Amino acid sequence: MMNTVVMEQRKKIHPHKFTLWVGIAGILMMFAGLTSAFIVKRNQADWKPFVLPLTFWYSTAAIVLSSLTLFLAGRAYKAREMMRYRGLMTATIILGVLFILLQVVAFMQLYAIGEKLQSSVSISFLYVIVLLHGAHVIGGIIALIVLYAKAFNLKTKIYNSVPVEVTSTYWHFVDVLWIYLLLFLVMIN
Repeated sequence: MMNTVVMEQRKKIHPHKFTLWVGIAGILMMFAGLTSAFIVKRNQADWKPFVLPLTFWYSTAAIVLSSLTLFLAGRAYKAREMMRYRGLMTATIILGVLFILLQVVAFMQLYAIGEKLQSSVSISFLYVIVLLHGAHVIGGIIALIVLYAKAFNLKTKIYNSVPVEVTSTYWHFVDVLWIYLLLFLVMIN
């Protein structure tokens, strides 16, 4: 009887994972709405195409590499290799911050050529879409920092992988979302 109860509990999704997936669905709906509005507005007469700075591609490399380091960190955590886990988490956080810094540089480049937030509808969409994504990345960086800090708690000897899995899923999601948004902005513009 006890074995059946344990098996049933293992089949259920963890509440934190369920909440994450609900949040991801909401974020997907928001960006689907924004990209749909972008497509509709693009057909208006006052639409002005824009050119994305090359720096956006460099930031893409940073976030893709951060997903790789986070994947490896998750494996290290599950193997209880805490030194390796801490090192890979450090690399992930640095790459995440680098992504944000490169995004700021890209916007500075846009601003320098006169592409300000209200210079056109198309540029306004670009700013809103990319800045909203950046806000979600900053949220992910905060979660990564919290996990990193917990890795130094010497009192805890229980290796609960749920926080690592939830944060990893979210981070990989914002990575894939950025790739989609970048390709969308390049191809649809």
